[in-house]
Amino acid sequence: MFNCRANEDATLAEKILLVTFMITTISTDILQAEAILRSGGVVAIPTETVYGLAANALDAKAVTSIFEIKERPFFDPLIVHTASLERARAFVDHIPDWAEELFAMFSPGPMTIILKKRSIIPDIVTSGLETVGIRIPNHALTLSLLNNLDFPLSAPSANPFMYVSPTSSEHVNKQLGGKIPYILDGGSCNVGVESTIIAEIDGKPSILRLGGLPIEDIERVIGSISFHKNSLSKPISPGMLESHYSPRKKVILGRPAQGVGENKRIGYIGFEFPVDGIPIHHQRILSSTGALAEAARNVFGALRELDSLDIELIYAELVPELGLGRAINDRLKRAAA
Repeated sequence: MFNCRANEDATLAEKILLVTFMITTISTDILQAEAILRSGGVVAIPTETVYGLAANALDAKAVTSIFEIKERPFFDPLIVHTASLERARAFVDHIPDWAEELFAMFSPGPMTIILKKRSIIPDIVTSGLETVGIRIPNHALTLSLLNNLDFPLSAPSANPFMYVSPTSSEHVNKQLGGKIPYILDGGSCNVGVESTIIAEIDGKPSILRLGGLPIEDIERVIGSISFHKNSLSKPISPGMLESHYSPRKKVILGRPAQGVGENKRIGYIGFEFPVDGIPIHHQRILSSTGALAEAARNVFGALRELDSLDIELIYAELVPELGLGRAINDRLKRAAA
């Protein structure tokens, strides 16, 4: 917060800047977002997956601000967002054939590919790793922003570290309002879970994080692909920690036993149908038609809404383990970890 006594030697312009920074503006004006990013600032941007907290990926000082605002540990690497594959070539040493095929088929889209970085990418972006995640987001507003900038953006989810990812500008404002100057409002995210992350492990492409691009779609292009799980304290890509995407209320996987909700302080996230014994306003149904795409769009919102209620814990039903269901279940399991 601005403190007059602590800053009595500051110029009037500096004082105005400090006060203004604490007021978060929400707008669709990409020129305002551009100006802040060019000056080394941080803004929230929409993507098709979740909202990101963005800064110039080539500016180590600006990227440091992302970690500070999110209270994110520096060992957890960031993804670099750019407008096209041609632009991405400037940031990586080599793009293998399988990655070229996936970029051609699914970008822009909810996919990140880990590649060996060039020195132009600061080490803070990759947590000292020699590789960097490259993503081309499928959101018209953010693609316009990226096309107007002469640098890529580092942009993890725009929320406090470990908390539920935001899928609307309102979600961002509730968590980071007053900590960032600007939120570029692109409406609700139409995928709702983070990008699928793919890397080459032991000479073969492997999925590091389940996400908005289903395994089945990937395999139709490059053939069978494995899933590499890593939840160590030194992750090799974002989104690999075992406990993540968590509300502050305890999450238990599965349907509640009969009678467990009689104290009226239980929440429930179901796939298609509500359950008996829990007040209906304490329940969130992800898709009444059983559509996994709709469930993916709603899962983070459901966790946030129940987390805001006066309840003690949240039961969460897993969805069918296919297509986007794998990514939804992955997020629910991490929320419960």
